[in-house]
This record gives sequence, C-alpha cells and structure tokens, in this order.
Amino acid sequence: MNEDRQARLESLLSADPDHVYSEEELDAIEALDAELALRIDRAQTLAARARAAHAPTACGPVDPDEVAAAVEEARRILSRDGGDIELVAIEGTVVRVRMKGACVGCPRSVLDLRNVVERLVKGRVPGVSAVTNVF
Repeated sequence: MNEDRQARLESLLSADPDHVYSEEELDAIEALDAELALRIDRAQTLAARARAAHAPTACGPVDPDEVAAAVEEARRILSRDGGDIELVAIEGTVVRVRMKGACVGCPRSVLDLRNVVERLVKGRVPGVSAVTNVF
C-alpha cells in the first residue's frame, strides 16, 4: 500500500478501542482496505451480540393480554407455512406455548420459536424472560 493511501487509512481509524464505526466510516475504510473493513464490521457485530446477551432480559410486569396478542401475531406468521401455535400458560416471567400444525416435527420449529415467537413476545412484553414449547 502506498504511503498516501496508508496515511488516509490511518486518518480514518480511531485510537479509541471503544469507538463504534458508522456505515460511512466503514465504507471509507473499505475503499482503501476491504479486508480491514470486514474485520472491523465483524468485531463490532460480535461485540453487539455479546452486549445483547448480557443485557437484562426481563423487567416489569407480564401483561397476559399483551402476551396473548404477541402470540396471536406469531400465529399469523407461522400459519403462512401451515404452522400454528397455542398459548398454554404464563408462569412468572416464562411463557409456555405449544407449536402445532406443520410446526410439529419440523426441524425449523426450534428456530421459529426463538426467532419469531420469542422475539415478538419479548419485544412486546419486556417482563418475559423466556418462551418455551411444551408438548
């Protein structure tokens, strides 16, 4: 890399180890060094995931009506592929559901439970700590 290019790249990099690069900053870095931009982006993504994993998950009361509405929305999403879901119980901060229809025996049902149902319920009702499937 020539000296001018190296100097421009160094001017874009922050000495602060906690600096979070914006998309514009990453684009400018990518124009000079695509591999470095990819490594920075990957490191930032992993750090964001780690922060999210350690963030407090359940806070506040669990409103049964809000939980029911979130499960109903998840049911509409799952029904597009022939699946179904039933709200079984709310035990403290844990919501128990039963995956039904095409979800029974489907290898993706575990992912759908986590990525669709749990995200919807936790997003709507911050007091929920987990959503589990009961058979």
